[in-house]
Amino acid sequence: MKDIIITKRFTFDAAHYLTAYRGKCEALHGHTFTLEVSVIGTPDDEGMVIDFTLLKSIVRETVIDRLDHTCLNDLFDFSPTSENLLYHMAEILSPLLKTNRYHLHTLSLWETPQNKASLHVS
Repeated sequence: MKDIIITKRFTFDAAHYLTAYRGKCEALHGHTFTLEVSVIGTPDDEGMVIDFTLLKSIVRETVIDRLDHTCLNDLFDFSPTSENLLYHMAEILSPLLKTNRYHLHTLSLWETPQNKASLHVS
């Protein structure tokens, strides 16, 4: 069987400012972020790579609920760029989304409908 990629999309609202940046984004501003979490693997006996409900629960509890309606600068000791947030999210999610059948594949974080950063994990 060939691997299948399963993707779930989440949104959260958060503010941040970029201290080393020179321009508008060095001032406090907010986004409605969209996070796409993709898992790759082989379907089980029921034909699922991962139950969407399980994927939702894991990502909500460990990432979304912790970031939603916060100032990201208050949570991290790194500059909360989309790129750095993706590294942080991968560190959290990779061990939780790894079994003998599937693992975390890609994370994509949209700051706006036009601007996305992606991290290919596997």
